Amino acid sequence: MAQLDQSGDWKDRLAPSLDEITSLAIEAYASLPESFRALTGEIRFHVADFPDDAVMEEMALEDNFEILGLFEGAPIGLSAGAGGFTGQLPNRILLYRRPILDHWAETEDSLGDIVTHVLVHEIGHHFGLSDADMEALEASAG
Repeated sequence: MAQLDQSGDWKDRLAPSLDEITSLAIEAYASLPESFRALTGEIRFHVADFPDDAVMEEMALEDNFEILGLFEGAPIGLSAGAGGFTGQLPNRILLYRRPILDHWAETEDSLGDIVTHVLVHEIGHHFGLSDADMEALEASAG
């Protein structure tokens, strides 16, 4: 039988807020190798409880717990000024707090590790990295 951890008093603790998840994302991103972060250019983080209706429709999702995050950005190789492309907004990673917290509750992973995983995979998939490359990046982030 598992022994309860008596070191913390959980009765007054609240789930991490949108701002706290954003702080975790910024910390996780800063821990990634510079060469990987360079792929994203300028990037912003946005945390919402759930994906909006447009994302749900575009991704053909039936349940708003199906997605933990999403990378929004310029197509690979396209940057401001290339071929007359202007007005480009910074790349953005959307993190969905409630699905992340649900995933956290169902695993033994730390919340920081889950946020790092989502960041690496959203950036990595967008830029065509292999799963092995992404696993190595997550390991290097600590």
